[in-house]
Amino acid sequence: MQIPIFTVDAFTGHSFSGNPAAVCLLENDLKEDLHQKIATEVNLSETAFIRKLHSTDDFTKSSCFGLRWFSPATEVPLCGHATLAAAAVLFHIQKNPNSVLTFVTLSGDLKARQVEDRIVLDLPLYLAYPQVFQEVEELIKVAIGDMTVQDVRYSPDTKNLLVRLSDAYKRSDLEELQVKAQDLLSVDKTGKLKGVIVTLKGDASVKPKGYDFYSRYFPPWYGVLEDPVTGSIHAVLGSYWSEQLGKKEMLAFQCSHRGGELKISLRDDGRVDIAGQFAIVLRGNLSL
Repeated sequence: MQIPIFTVDAFTGHSFSGNPAAVCLLENDLKEDLHQKIATEVNLSETAFIRKLHSTDDFTKSSCFGLRWFSPATEVPLCGHATLAAAAVLFHIQKNPNSVLTFVTLSGDLKARQVEDRIVLDLPLYLAYPQVFQEVEELIKVAIGDMTVQDVRYSPDTKNLLVRLSDAYKRSDLEELQVKAQDLLSVDKTGKLKGVIVTLKGDASVKPKGYDFYSRYFPPWYGVLEDPVTGSIHAVLGSYWSEQLGKKEMLAFQCSHRGGELKISLRDDGRVDIAGQFAIVLRGNLSL
């Protein structure tokens, strides 16, 4: 059996930056265990599987598909960059003419549309709630050492801990931060945590392009030490920084070594639009 597979760099307009995701087009149902085996073999932070919901569906014409995401270690409930990658394959490889694509996922129906050179994802907006610092102090110290923390929040929907660094730090401090992500696994054994977000206030007034906030993301519980650019955590960060900055439109940058840019727009219906560019860098077939 041959399965078309693509690698797409998401949240960037250039190859070899942003966050790479693999995208598989499934003409037929796949044996359940093969999803994980393929994702482990590909060994990118996420592999997306697009499947037909009905036998008469067509990747070049239909507007609604099933979508699942797998890290090298496990299935995940939501992945923004792999959703953007999936939409890029349908819009630009399959030449799907629909203005909006709908994906049926573990996180409900997600929509993707094209706006100029970006793909816009319609995602749930997730709240993060204040945490008592002492209760997570050991975890934070393992993550960021002695850096000064300004705020700590927890997102129960995504099981992510949000750690905001002091405003005294600069982008370069976040970029140079050495996080021993593997050590986080030994600190938290509650099952309540899937990732640690480290974020920092930006300066939107900087020319020619200023960012409202920066972040890095460490999800070793998913088998990924650092995820380069993560759409789903910006559904948490968008909520948090909108509250902090009093803004509904924000530009964010995730400061991994690859780096990626995200445009964030909070909507009146309690959801968030997250937009990014993409680069399709690989096309091929899996032989099973």
